Amino acid sequence: MEMGCLVQVIILGSGSPLPDPHRAGPSTLVRTAAGDLLFDCGRGVLMRAAAVASGAGAFKALFLTHLHSDHITDLNDIFTMRWAMSFQPNPLPVFGPVGTAALLRATEAMLEPDIGYRLAHHDDLRWRPSSTVTEVERGLILDEGGVRVTASPTDHAPVRPTVGFRIDEGEQSVVVAGDTVPCAALDELCVGADVLIHTVVRRDLIEEIGLPRLTDVLDYHSSVADAAQTAARAGVGTLVLTHLVPPPAPGTEQEWIDQAAAHFDGSVVLATDLLALDVNQGP
Repeated sequence: MEMGCLVQVIILGSGSPLPDPHRAGPSTLVRTAAGDLLFDCGRGVLMRAAAVASGAGAFKALFLTHLHSDHITDLNDIFTMRWAMSFQPNPLPVFGPVGTAALLRATEAMLEPDIGYRLAHHDDLRWRPSSTVTEVERGLILDEGGVRVTASPTDHAPVRPTVGFRIDEGEQSVVVAGDTVPCAALDELCVGADVLIHTVVRRDLIEEIGLPRLTDVLDYHSSVADAAQTAARAGVGTLVLTHLVPPPAPGTEQEWIDQAAAHFDGSVVLATDLLALDVNQGP
């Protein structure tokens, strides 16, 4: 992205742990003057990134909201492809909650056979894959090229710790909430943001289905109404609903928007894969 361009949000994956042929796993790309910032890396992230001319080697940094499997499924793919497709050492910068450093060590250990195969086969590949990990909880974590990224704790208990992120460039601001129930720290992070990207579940549909494994998720995810109320309290401009559980049936998309609009008078967008929004301009 060239200097002076608008911040752009691209939903790479709008899905959830439930496999969906139309929705990749949760992942959001925020294009800034400092480069492409990737938030979470669910299944299929590099396939979706390829569709918008980005990829593992192009990511300025990877930010993990938490270590639930659906948000980190393709970490190994990013780690491997950044290494194998670079022509000089290119460590992957990763920011995430406490536990992220151990996750990266475990990922590298899991890939040890593959690393050995590639080092043995490619004469011009003389270095191992690597990452630089910064474990974060609260406060400014990146300040570069006029782009500031701030972290704040969220509430996805018993998953602990979890964080949300705010990206500010000039007068433009985006918040990536991750999985969370409403909480004061998230409200503070969101104040005045142009765009809030919030994971949501449909409480009414999940209760109707009635399966315990599904109803269990209700106590640690925000409903559509919860996310809308968070956006309203914080004075957000646009609310993007993503990580949709259960996946919207064709023809029911407006129901999700209407549920949010009952609590929030800003713009509401239901995410689809590769949805792109220019901040301050909308989709």
